[in-house]
Amino acid sequence: MTQSIVIQVGQCGNQIGNRFWNLALREHSFANEKAIYDSALSTFFINGAADNGGYLPVVSGLKARAVLVDMEEGVVGELFKSPLRNIYDNRFLITDVSGSGNNWAVGKYFYGTRYHDELKEVVRKSVELCDCLQCFFLIHSLGGGTGSGVGTHLLKILADEYPNVYRIVTAVFPSMDDDVITSPYNTVLGLNQLTELADCVLPVDNLALTGMIGRLKGSSTKPLPKEPSPISNNTIKQQSSSNWPITGTPIDSAANGKAFDEMNNIVANMLLNLTSSSRFEGTMNVDINEISMNLVPFPRLHYLIAAQSPLTNINQTVAPRKVDQIFADAFTRDFQLISADPCRHTYLAAALLMRGSVTASDIRRNIDRGVSSLLSF
Repeated sequence: MTQSIVIQVGQCGNQIGNRFWNLALREHSFANEKAIYDSALSTFFINGAADNGGYLPVVSGLKARAVLVDMEEGVVGELFKSPLRNIYDNRFLITDVSGSGNNWAVGKYFYGTRYHDELKEVVRKSVELCDCLQCFFLIHSLGGGTGSGVGTHLLKILADEYPNVYRIVTAVFPSMDDDVITSPYNTVLGLNQLTELADCVLPVDNLALTGMIGRLKGSSTKPLPKEPSPISNNTIKQQSSSNWPITGTPIDSAANGKAFDEMNNIVANMLLNLTSSSRFEGTMNVDINEISMNLVPFPRLHYLIAAQSPLTNINQTVAPRKVDQIFADAFTRDFQLISADPCRHTYLAAALLMRGSVTASDIRRNIDRGVSSLLSF
């Protein structure tokens, strides 16, 4: 199998990335009860002495294929104190202490220039640990200075040094009532770089995420007793082996967690589902590169609307949704990660990625009956 590298930039990028690794470990621990280091696990993880030329058949000293970048030490420091601290490698970490001051220019031209060689070197070292590098996943926010400035500078490095490797960006957009007064400017300046340098951009809107959380919390369902309450559409609770470096609970509850945790869960689940075909074998898997190949008609038209269904709160009892309803929900704005009405615009292309037990007849029926009425080619 191929390998992918996740690059987490800024506070937002590192928090979402940490959620992604949490959920990814749980999925693999559930599917791989014997804790065998196989090709599926190697797509996003490095095992023990593998980076020293050795090979370990079982999970031991598992490390994420991740590069952590932030111009403040707070969030990254918390990650290295968290239960998932052992999956991060200090060699692939770049931090400063003063931050970018919510200024795109400071992140791009001051810290980007200052740490240019270090950024290029840490990416090179992580690439050397891959047998067949397929894709870079860049996670960042456009509202702050580090995410927008350093993130786009790092994207330029990837485009220059690895032009043949796909660059998929998950960019979090600020809402209109964002408390950072410079966030609109940071977003506009960062968007110009994403348009020129990324192969595929998955925009995420804070307003849409807030709406999702509000609708889920406001649903009239009977709560379950003594359960954590993350917002998720596929949370795995099983820890099959002590070799797996995963925490005791799926994700912190809203009461015990931090601000934006539930919103980060939604974005992390989107990335989890997007990469599932690379992390697990299947008869109808879709290669990550096919997403960009089939959905991007022209190089600059690479902004994709992401939606996921079903989306539920595991602290509440919810009646199982039928396959037909799941298909219909995927094309409604309530399940989109950006605030836009899909019925008021024209789709240039669309891809439906499904996980689980879904038959080809269900897929064909829904495409012919419901989804085709929403699409205009």
